[in-house]
Amino acid sequence: MEVVIASSAVDGGVSGWDLQNGKVLLRYKSCSSPPHGLVSVGGRFLASSQLCDSSTSSASLLYWSWHKPQPEVKSFPAEPINPLVSNREGTYLIGGGASGNIYVWEVYTGKLLKKWHAHLRSVSCLTLSDDESLVISGAQDGCVRVWSLFMMFDDIRRDQSRHSYVHSFMQHTSHVTDVKIGHGGSNAVIISASEDRTCKIWSLATGRLLRNIIFPTAINAIALDAGEYVFYAGGSDGKIYIAALSAVSKTSSDHGTHIIGLLADTSREVTSLAFGSDGVSLVSGSADGRVCIWDTRNQKLVRMITHGKGSVTSLIITKCRESLLKSQTSQGRSNSLLMPPPLGKYASSGEEIMGTKVLLGCGVSPNTATFSYLMEDVMKNQIKQFQQQGSATAAEMEVERLKQECKSATQMVQKLKKMYDDLHQFCANELVDDSPGTHNVDV
Repeated sequence: MEVVIASSAVDGGVSGWDLQNGKVLLRYKSCSSPPHGLVSVGGRFLASSQLCDSSTSSASLLYWSWHKPQPEVKSFPAEPINPLVSNREGTYLIGGGASGNIYVWEVYTGKLLKKWHAHLRSVSCLTLSDDESLVISGAQDGCVRVWSLFMMFDDIRRDQSRHSYVHSFMQHTSHVTDVKIGHGGSNAVIISASEDRTCKIWSLATGRLLRNIIFPTAINAIALDAGEYVFYAGGSDGKIYIAALSAVSKTSSDHGTHIIGLLADTSREVTSLAFGSDGVSLVSGSADGRVCIWDTRNQKLVRMITHGKGSVTSLIITKCRESLLKSQTSQGRSNSLLMPPPLGKYASSGEEIMGTKVLLGCGVSPNTATFSYLMEDVMKNQIKQFQQQGSATAAEMEVERLKQECKSATQMVQKLKKMYDDLHQFCANELVDDSPGTHNVDV
């Protein structure tokens, strides 16, 4: 089944409902999640970053199993973590820090694999490319950056590069609130939203700005249509705008250029958006604690759910087996043993413990027999192979880069050839002018 899960910084905690019928499936308390701070880790458990308590300087990150209302694992990162994202298998977790750092942890050992300084101010949103080889980050400094995980784990290649990022988009003038990437490998588009009242569409292949859409209000969240014809933008004025991505749009409308309609007009600002797997059901969260489910085909409200009094800060839709949501004593003991350890605060010293088991690809079954284990040295060899081969997206981007370099080199050759021809003609003219036959001799 598909489960809608919403979190709040105050009052509401974490709640979950069946997307199809709105039935309450879970309620967790004691959660103060920031925007984009909630993620399903491989469909096996939930992870949530926590807003830093004003009375202390410590930050925490919590794990919940599906059937227990209390967090089972509590981690204390080196700094407050805001957005979280995980790969589909749930083997690693990526977090954006308040200082502008990005952290990559291995989930089933808790090891901090990599940390780098990505932005000048706090990271506000993260997303992964379709093949999970690229991380796209947005920050309060108004910057959107694209990072290759292969490069970040390749120290030699990174040191040889002029900069560690693939692209850096700096055209936003205020806090970046959300970022999404489409399908299509290196031909994908990136959409970024900001408090500067714009959404910008970028080409992943070239790094160019393709379209700049100005809205009547600040945009807090975006969701991309499955066909990538339009995208939905949740505004601070309570409206969900429909903007043209590749669909034909009028040059102007009542709401602005490339804005082709409204899906809803709610009472409070829209804070979160997410699409169901059917590509039709759009779920929105708002500042008044309401969660709404919309049918994008007829643009009608299907269901309205009350999460709590506090604003919905994070909203995700994930698949989960119904059996995992049932509170059973025997199942509880089994799952408690399978919860991963807390996340490491600092990177390891480089001393490797050979033979450590790493849990991979365990799906959502609570049965330990379905889990597969790999020795750490075997996994490292696989990572090395991936780094050598690269991903399809990375390869396509490299081809595109080489094409651009070839084009630039060709243009430079043409310029040099023209300069040579002009210089040759100039020298020939000078020789003709200076020849004895061209001068008058006085007798």
